[in-house]
Amino acid sequence: MYSHESEPQEQTQMQPTPMTQTDAAVFGRLIKPDHSDFSPTAAREILSLQFDDDDKARMHQLSLKAQEGTLTPDEQAEIESYRRAGYMLGVLWSKARLSLSRAGLGAANGHHT
Repeated sequence: MYSHESEPQEQTQMQPTPMTQTDAAVFGRLIKPDHSDFSPTAAREILSLQFDDDDKARMHQLSLKAQEGTLTPDEQAEIESYRRAGYMLGVLWSKARLSLSRAGLGAANGHHT
């Protein structure tokens, strides 16, 4: 038998990092918003991504309920989902604007305002 087979399991597990491992943090590291490596076509397409009117209306409704303190647990989970999606979209938009800017095209040529 190999000696590493008898080692305690906790020695072979990865140790937790001090950084919080939230969805947003992981996504931010994955996308690397400070790298401008989207093509102009991809950047413009990403800048055109937006929540539709039904989602915007639902977010507004949930926001009002949150201000009143009347969100149900399901609604709290829903508003958190919108918040995470909005953050991730913002990270993508940031990288897309940077990609256009570094290509000499500027974000004004994208669809997002």
